[in-house]
Formats: sequence, structure tokens, C-alpha cells
Amino acid sequence: MTAFGKLVRTTAFRLTLVYLLLFAMFAASLLAYFAWNTRRLINEEITQTVNAETSEINEIYGRRGLRGLVLAIEYRALRPGANLYLVTTPTGQAIAGNVGSLAPGVMATRGWSETAYKRIEDADERNHRALVRVTELENGFRLLIGRDLDERRRLFGIVAKAAQWSILIVVVLGLGGGIFVARRVLTRIDAMSGTAHRIMTGDLSERLPVGRSGDELDRLAENLNAMLERIEALMAGLKEVSDNIAHDLKTPLTRLRNRAEEALAKSGSEVDYRAALERTIEESDGLIRTFNALLMIARAESGQARGNMDDFDAADVAGGIHELYEPLAEDDGMTLKVRREPTPVHANRELISQALANLVENAIKYGKPVAQTGGTVVSMDSRQITIEAKREGDQVLLSVTDRGPGIPEADRKHVVERFVRLEASRTLPGSGLGLSLASAVATLHGGELRLGDAQPGLVATMVLPARTGAGDRVAPPIPDVPQKVA
Repeated sequence: MTAFGKLVRTTAFRLTLVYLLLFAMFAASLLAYFAWNTRRLINEEITQTVNAETSEINEIYGRRGLRGLVLAIEYRALRPGANLYLVTTPTGQAIAGNVGSLAPGVMATRGWSETAYKRIEDADERNHRALVRVTELENGFRLLIGRDLDERRRLFGIVAKAAQWSILIVVVLGLGGGIFVARRVLTRIDAMSGTAHRIMTGDLSERLPVGRSGDELDRLAENLNAMLERIEALMAGLKEVSDNIAHDLKTPLTRLRNRAEEALAKSGSEVDYRAALERTIEESDGLIRTFNALLMIARAESGQARGNMDDFDAADVAGGIHELYEPLAEDDGMTLKVRREPTPVHANRELISQALANLVENAIKYGKPVAQTGGTVVSMDSRQITIEAKREGDQVLLSVTDRGPGIPEADRKHVVERFVRLEASRTLPGSGLGLSLASAVATLHGGELRLGDAQPGLVATMVLPARTGAGDRVAPPIPDVPQKVA
């Protein structure tokens, strides 16, 4: 398709043609209305003038008779102007006036008529138009008084010429403006199409051009760019997950295979086979938990869990997690405390419970106080883990605080990524998905996961939007049975 063909097929050009047609019709209607009203005003003015003059002539005829009438007509006919006068006998013979010829039958018809005529003094053969009134006098004489319509004709010519030039200017400017707008829009659309083509070839870093006008195309480009950024982030996350699965799950799978192979290679007793199967089952459970965590993170990041949101009190979730993990903390020599206040939220209870459970498990696993040199006794306060649910303004804060070594500030942005584990924690069991899930759950609910310094220790806080409304009812609590994700 040629460039001009593309141009005339654009929506902008077609809309311009439609508006051009409408504007031309409006201009033509306006000029026609002006011309019609001008014609009416001229006719009214002629009518009033002729009626007044006819009354005067009739009065003169009544006072002075035919001779006075003829003298008055001859006098007025000699005056310069566009007025017409004619007096005829009952037989139709002209006896006074400045009219040389009329259309047949005009003098025989009383009243108003528009006719062609010639003046007596006209040298050319061209007929003129006039609006005349014929009245019958006493004794059968007839009187014609009228006015030439050349002024009306000239005015109509001016209006017609103005209409022609106006329509021509409108068409030229309209087509020029339509071509300019269509080319501008077509250029931007072509740029967007080129960017979209490069994106389809695999370059997700491309973005649609955004101008400075802030028009609908700019707003569309901004929304599409935001969508592309989201798609790029999801694709990068998918690639990261694939790489991490290939890297981090290879070791447990290899270990699982080696143990099974070792159990088959060695001819041991039933006890040895049973121990090998138990280790295999334990390793398989760890893999299943890892895959469940990945599925839960993907579910949170894709927004699929938004359909299962409900109103509940986050303080009940904090209490349930405390009750569930308090024995586990005591077995590890830790103390688990809870502080809570009414904190109504509208969220997915299952995901909130799972995320808070992950934070508590991490605190129990990694929040043990650092061993002191010189035989210093570790205080019970340093072994305490605190779960807290509170409200600050329009936000709900669910936090878990420990007194362990904490996380260096430089590493806090990376520990929420999948399978990321710091060097100090690699000797402990886990997959590095706990904080990733908590971050994904907080983001799903329009919040965020904040990692701060407890001096010493780590405070991990899920910031969620609070539910507002004094009349809201909190849904009855349901049992929280979180899966373990380290």
C-alpha cells in the first residue's frame, strides 16, 4: 500500500473529512439563511417605499386630476434613482413615466409582481428586473410604481462569491489539516507498530514512545509501557525461577538418587532399607514443600488469590500462629511472645497465615543469639521472638522480631528473591523461599515486606492496607494450618 493510501485510510483522515463536510454544510446553511433574510429585508423596504409613494400619487390625482398626475410622474421620473413610474390609458397607451417596455400582461394585473423591463433612456438591449405595484385609478387609468432589483442582484452576487470562496477555503484548510493530523497520527502509530514488532521478536526491553502532549495516544502508550514492564518482570521472574529450580533443586534430587542407588547397591538388612526409605521420604517431602512454595508464590504474583479474599482480624491470625509455633520455639530454646490489637483487614487469610508462619519459622531457625566469647551467658531476652499485630493510620503491620544476627542492610533487597540464602544460613536446612513468599503475599494485597534492624536482630514486617468502615464486621476465625516453607 502506498503512503497516500495509508494516509487516506486512517481514522483521523476520515474523521477530518466528516467534520469538513459538516462544517461546509453549516457554512452553506448560514450563508443561505443570511441571503434569504437579506432578500426579505430588501423586498420589505421596497414594498414600504412603493406603498408610500403610491398613496402620495393617488392623493395628487385626487386633488389635481390627470394633468397634475402626469406632471408629478414626469417630475419624479426625471430624478436619478432606481424608482420606476408609468401611467397608461384604459387602452394601455403610456402617457407618462420612465418605463420603455414591460413583460406582457403586467399592466393588466393589479397588485404586486416581479417583472423584466427596460427604461426609456437605456441604450443597451439588456432587460432589468423590478418589483412593481399596479393600481387602477378613476376612469380606467392605471398607475405603475416600482423599484429596480439590481441592488438585490448585486448583493446576491456578493453572497454567492463569498460562499464559493468560503467553501473553497474550508475545503483546502480542512484537507490540509486532515492530512497534517493524519500524518502525525500515522507517524506515531507506525512508531508504536515498529516497537511492537521488535517486542514480538523477543526484545522485551523496548517501550512505546511517549510524547509531551499528554493526549490519548500518550496515555495509551503509558499504560502499555506499564503492562510491558509487568510482563518483562514476570518473564524475568519465570526465567529466574527456571534457573533457580535447575540449580538449587539439582542437589537434593541428586542426593535422593544417590541414596536410593546406595541402598540398592548394598545388601543390608531390613533396618537399613527402612532407614534409606525414611531418608528418601524426608528428602521428597522437602522437595514437595519447595514446589508448593513456588506454586503459592506464582499464585500470589499472578493475582489469582484475589478471588478468595475476606474480612477478618489479623490479630486472630497472629494469635493462631503463636499458639501453633510456641512449642516448636520452646524445643529450640526460644521464647515466642505475641502482642496484638484489633487489626481488621480484607485479605486472603490462607496466604497471610502462610506468610506470617514463614517469618516465624525463619526467626526460630536463624534468630538464635550469636554465641558470646568468654563464657558470657546468653540472656532470655535475647532468645525471645515477638509476633506483633497493630494498626498505624490506614495500615496494618504484622511483624516478627528476633534477637539474632539479623541481615546486613546491603543484602536485604536480595534475600526476598527466590532461592537466595546468605552464607551464614547455608548450613541450615531450607530452600530460601520463605521471604519470597511473604513479599509476594504483601504485594498481592497492595502492601510490602519491610526488613529492618532490631538492634540486635531482624524485624520483618508485612505492611497491609487496613479495612475501613465503622460498621464492618470481622469474619469468624478459621483454623490456620500453614505449610512449612523455609
